[in-house]
Amino acid sequence: MARRSGRRPGNQDTRASILEAARSIFAEKGYDKASIRGIAGDAGVDPALVHHYFGTKEKLFLAVMNAPINPGELIPQALEGPREQAGERLVRTALGVWDSSAGSAALAVFRSALSNEWTARLLREFVVTQILRRAVGEIIEDPGEAPMRTALVATQIAGTMVARYVLRIEPLASADIDTLAAAIGPNVQRFLTEPMPEVFKRD
Repeated sequence: MARRSGRRPGNQDTRASILEAARSIFAEKGYDKASIRGIAGDAGVDPALVHHYFGTKEKLFLAVMNAPINPGELIPQALEGPREQAGERLVRTALGVWDSSAGSAALAVFRSALSNEWTARLLREFVVTQILRRAVGEIIEDPGEAPMRTALVATQIAGTMVARYVLRIEPLASADIDTLAAAIGPNVQRFLTEPMPEVFKRD
């Protein structure tokens, strides 16, 4: 994407310009490698304006995703309780969000990601860096296993979301949250805390 020249003053178009630049950079470089300075440069504004409108990189990313929830507030609540029940709590929390008023916005992003590469990149970054990394990182004992454990947890959570809310496979689509959490939670728990297969430990 061509870099804009000059500095854009703080007007009604500034916020939209920052979001446009952030959307491209987050999708291209990923959340970790994106920087407020780089986003400001592409938007043609001073970095101070990015902080003025959005505060932190995390909040800017949430704005780019139009996120209906803030994982930074939700995940700690889901992790409260015994470690051996964390998988069930995570499933219950995820289903609770999708079954709430925020579910329609989440479903719209999810559907878009299935057919749009850039949206898929952004959604992947959001799920991995803002949700799963927070959840898995607090539970696992070996940080080196975090990437694989995170990916395995994603297979359960994302798979459930697709089957229940996109494909609407019965009886999954109409089952209550407690039933699903009890059924799927143990799989998530296994990926979180049980020993990893040796094949996943090889370099």
